[in-house]
Amino acid sequence: MRKLTPLIPTLVCYLFIILFIYAAVSKLIDFENFQIQLAQSPLLSAYAGFISYAVIIVEILIVLLLCIKRTQQIGLYASYGLMLAFTVYIYLIINYSDFVPCSCGGILEKLGWTEHLIFNLVFVGLAVIAIYLGELLTFQKGKRKLFVTFFAISIVSIGSVIILFLTSEHIIKQENNFTRRYLQHPIIEEKSVYLGANSYYFAGFENNTLYLGNHTSPLIITSIDRDLTKIDMQAIKLDQLDFNFRSITLKVFQGEFYIYDGSVPVIFKGRLPNYQAKLISLSTAYFSQLIPLGNNHFAMKTHSNKLNYQVLGLIHLDTDEVKLKNNILEKQIDGVFDIDGQLNYDAINKKIIYNYYYRNQFIVMNENLEIQHRLSTIDTIQKVHIKLITLKDGTKKMSAPPLLVNKNMNTYQNILFNESNLMGKYESQQLWKQASVIDMYHTDRNHYIGSFYVHHRQNKKISNFLVTDTHFYALIGNELVGYRLAPTVTKQFKIE
Repeated sequence: MRKLTPLIPTLVCYLFIILFIYAAVSKLIDFENFQIQLAQSPLLSAYAGFISYAVIIVEILIVLLLCIKRTQQIGLYASYGLMLAFTVYIYLIINYSDFVPCSCGGILEKLGWTEHLIFNLVFVGLAVIAIYLGELLTFQKGKRKLFVTFFAISIVSIGSVIILFLTSEHIIKQENNFTRRYLQHPIIEEKSVYLGANSYYFAGFENNTLYLGNHTSPLIITSIDRDLTKIDMQAIKLDQLDFNFRSITLKVFQGEFYIYDGSVPVIFKGRLPNYQAKLISLSTAYFSQLIPLGNNHFAMKTHSNKLNYQVLGLIHLDTDEVKLKNNILEKQIDGVFDIDGQLNYDAINKKIIYNYYYRNQFIVMNENLEIQHRLSTIDTIQKVHIKLITLKDGTKKMSAPPLLVNKNMNTYQNILFNESNLMGKYESQQLWKQASVIDMYHTDRNHYIGSFYVHHRQNKKISNFLVTDTHFYALIGNELVGYRLAPTVTKQFKIE
């Protein structure tokens, strides 16, 4: 046994050399995927770029130290510190992370996280034995000094991982540097319905029924139960038709439906299940977007002739009053294209949300359009990227396609679901060609929750979506697809 004792440190060195060479080479061969995996780590997402290089460099340096006789002991100490850091990382993943991601691949691809933890602990133990025997044979350190050295390395390794974990979580959720974190199976497809046309849009959700409008048949209302089993189509009859309609829109809210066209401008209202609609507003205000808030109260986006740019406003039909709010939308270039965006309404929490199309900001307001928060999405586009030219008649138009940041959005119970148009750091280009990306944000504070993919169907992208308490519904090509929301999503819902 005494004859074998001097060989143990050398054998352990060989094991670590094999381990770290294999690990470093496997990472280098598929470096892009390695960065993507780190970016999805619930502990290290914010530092994926730095750590992806640092880990490989450290593994190669340790191999070099272990290959030289004079530096083998230093290499063993470094091996101990690195394997201890990996072990603490896995322990935090299993016990303290928001979710447990897929295995990290490489040499341990077939192992689960618990087996991975045991594997690392074995190598930590081997490093301790090899270091102890090496020091014992060379009489370089007493047991006390050896303990102090182990303790110091342990504190540095464990402390570094914990600090990275705590700071990464803060950065990802509140000061994100455009690193997405994709949730694990957040939506599960349940059923799809063939609609026969791609011109549908969501008009509302009431009493477990989805309501769809159709751009090509604007006076047809389609209702579908939430299980997507029963479909009904009804024609809406207006009490006046002598208008030069340009863009009729349907909206269902609180048991009533609204037909409106802001270019005329008119608003009709009817009560379900009666499909007769009466004119309730004529020439009260022109608008490009309108949201019913109940009790003949509406929020709108319109053009202010006085200021010559887009503003938000309120319509109170009971008093025939229109209030424009000039201080909400922030002009950067022209006050028209640069502030373009979409109005949404969280009916449960009575919040109005305006999401800009061309910059990383959304605005949260109450029903009186009083600003509660100006919040940011995780991309870095703070200033719009558009180019304008002025025509001979004085009008302006875009001279080049703008950089679209946010494509489509929907809000439900304090959560903004935003379809992003920009690829973040360490993401797969192949997946971006196959799916749309939905980012989730809290609307009561600056807090990014996570993201998920909605895959294309027959090369058709998502055109519109709607969120309920249990489902994510998407219009993709000619289909309506229902996805059940996982608890990782529904637990984020909040009623104020």
